[in-house]
Amino acid sequence: MIPVAEFKQFAEQQPAFKVLKPWWDVLAEYLTVAMLMIGVFGCTLQVTQDKIICLPSHEPRENLSEAPCQQLLPQGVSEQMGGLREVSGLKNNLDLQQYSFINQLCYETALHWYAKYFPYLVVIHTLIFMVCTSFWFKFPGTSSKIEHFISILGKCFDSPWTTRALSEVSGENQKGQAAGRPTATTTAAAGAGPGKAGEDEKEKVLPEPEKVVTEPPVVTLLDKKEGEQAKALFEKVKKFRVHVEEGDILYTMYIRQTVLKVCKFLAILVYNLVYVEKISFLVACRVETSEVTGYASFCCNHTKAHLFSKLAFCYISFVGIYGLTCIYTLYWLFHRPLKEYSFRSVREETGMGDIPDVKNDFAFMLHLIDQYDSLYSKRFAVFLSEVSESRLKQLNLNHEWTPEKLRQKLQRNARGRLELALCMLPGLPDTVFELSEVEALRLEAVCEVTFPPGLSQLVHLQELSLLHSPARLPFSLQVFLRDRLKVMRVKCEELREVPLWVFGLRGLEELHLEGLFPPELARAATLESLRELKQLKVLSLRSNAGKVPASVTDVAGHLQRLSLHNDGARLLALNSLKKLAALRELELVACGLERIPHAVFSLGALQELDLKDNHLRSIEEILSFQHCRKLVTLRLWHNQIAYVPEHVRKLRGLEQLHLSHNKLETLPSQLGLCSSLRLLDVSHNGLRSLPPEVGLLQNLQHLALSYNALEALPDELFFCRKLRTLLLGYNHLGQLSPHVGALRALSRLELKGNRLEALPEELGNCGGLRKAGLLVEDTLYEGLPAEVREKMEEERGLSGAG
Repeated sequence: MIPVAEFKQFAEQQPAFKVLKPWWDVLAEYLTVAMLMIGVFGCTLQVTQDKIICLPSHEPRENLSEAPCQQLLPQGVSEQMGGLREVSGLKNNLDLQQYSFINQLCYETALHWYAKYFPYLVVIHTLIFMVCTSFWFKFPGTSSKIEHFISILGKCFDSPWTTRALSEVSGENQKGQAAGRPTATTTAAAGAGPGKAGEDEKEKVLPEPEKVVTEPPVVTLLDKKEGEQAKALFEKVKKFRVHVEEGDILYTMYIRQTVLKVCKFLAILVYNLVYVEKISFLVACRVETSEVTGYASFCCNHTKAHLFSKLAFCYISFVGIYGLTCIYTLYWLFHRPLKEYSFRSVREETGMGDIPDVKNDFAFMLHLIDQYDSLYSKRFAVFLSEVSESRLKQLNLNHEWTPEKLRQKLQRNARGRLELALCMLPGLPDTVFELSEVEALRLEAVCEVTFPPGLSQLVHLQELSLLHSPARLPFSLQVFLRDRLKVMRVKCEELREVPLWVFGLRGLEELHLEGLFPPELARAATLESLRELKQLKVLSLRSNAGKVPASVTDVAGHLQRLSLHNDGARLLALNSLKKLAALRELELVACGLERIPHAVFSLGALQELDLKDNHLRSIEEILSFQHCRKLVTLRLWHNQIAYVPEHVRKLRGLEQLHLSHNKLETLPSQLGLCSSLRLLDVSHNGLRSLPPEVGLLQNLQHLALSYNALEALPDELFFCRKLRTLLLGYNHLGQLSPHVGALRALSRLELKGNRLEALPEELGNCGGLRKAGLLVEDTLYEGLPAEVREKMEEERGLSGAG
């Protein structure tokens, strides 16, 4: 016989595909196996046994009817055969060959085609059913998606993270809900995985408190490698979801093959019911063979008619059941919205409220999975939850950033505080809060920061920086930080993203905000109220504001430093500045200013003013600075100032004047009347000469003249005996006056980039000047007398020894 296993390749599938086979497909598979056995059995009989046996008819040729075997009914065969008379045909030696010839001829001509090919039809139809059932598992456009889905599904089901996530939710539900809730039982089953039945029964026996106690150790079993594997699974699920939800080829293919099976079933059922009666035991055969055999009519016995008729009725029954399953499949396909899948029950059961619903082929496969075992979709849903993913990221972070590793990153910042800086992390490690000695925490590009209760362990925390790191802070922790935090920095894309809790930190002394106002709100420049910030002394705002935010006046009574950096956007309204009576330092950087704002002259307590990187061309208003009697530092650098007015002499209390990176060609002689000046920076201009009156600046300690066009220096310059730094690099100086030796306090002298041919040996009289502080070409330095060079180097060595 032909083994049925030979036909297995027509319906062979990967064992893992069974999860996508609902009960009706499983039943249909068994039915096709039964039908295939019927067909193979019939075919085997056809091949191995005689098909038909014929005997000549004794009726005279003129009395022959169309049914020569009509009188030989099956029930009277035995009686009538006894009364038959002996007949004789032509005698020859080929009796056996004659009968074989007649048998074959009558089989081909007299036997109905249905009775003749019935087993072969059964095999062919069954194979078609098998192909229709498994076609979507073989078709390239669908098999790749199915294989990918099955692979991911199996990994998600077996992942230790799935068990941990569901166990955590189970524990939370037990703490927050009454005992005996179904979620706990289901979650325990989900954590058990395969072979869970026995464990479920055991779990039900255990009391609820014991279960809560036993689960935390399970949570800690997830090692770093398993965490990385779960992280990779989340990425695979995301990409697979995007890919599969784009189309519905799986859904369409399944419908098409089901419709084809129904049509095939109807056709088979109709023609089998019509032709099954054609399988008869006796068959009349009339062939013109009288010249060979002596007879033209024969009565033939279809030897397998009785068996074939029984097999036909069995086959029709199986086909009927198979067809009913196909019709039910069509009802299931069109009665339910299979292109949408809701995880509502899973969300309610697990408490993961962020599990999204899915659609198209993704939804269809999940519906099929539910027919197999709904536990698969529940465990798979864990990897669709962003909350679950964030918990996994947190776990991986804790594995990667141990307290010992974090302590290695601790260092003192510019303010002397012990700072921990973390950059570009997917979250904030819980281990950070084990470092109670941290005084400053800097988070840059850290995704989705949610401060846990452990933040309260940082009892020394005084400074917090959130740079492109959106953060959420529970109210209890807001209370903790409200009086403790002193410095806060927030940088984000838009200022409306600044957390509101920042404006409730009443102990804050410094607030630094960086972000843009939306274009439609830039002119209004509305900022949250600062009334709660009773201790605020420093406010820094880098944005595109069209005016000084009105809320700045909320802290007018105690604000000492205000910095507005506008990145080139023009600041139009500055009237709010007049109310800042206690302001000591003001920075208006890149604000598009063309004139010094008049509001500045009302700030009686102002000590430092920085107008860097604006569009100032004229500073005639400098006379009004005499009202700012406490002004000691004026920074007008990086502008387009062409000259300094004579009124500068009024600023007798000015100690620092920064005019670098402008378009100055001369300096007024009245500048020498600013007797308090200690620092003068006019580098990066176009100065060709210095006024001799510069020698009147007896308190001058720092003079920067680099990157100008100076060809000579006035001798009066060397009357400034307190000079410590003199920067003359990159000018057109042809010589350096020997009077430079009078600058005994000089410790830094820059001469590079000039036209000097030699250095005066009087440099040796500059007692504070060392080789390291002398910036000059090596050839010029080597041209100094040996004793001068030795003195500079000796002094350096002695200084280093001391």
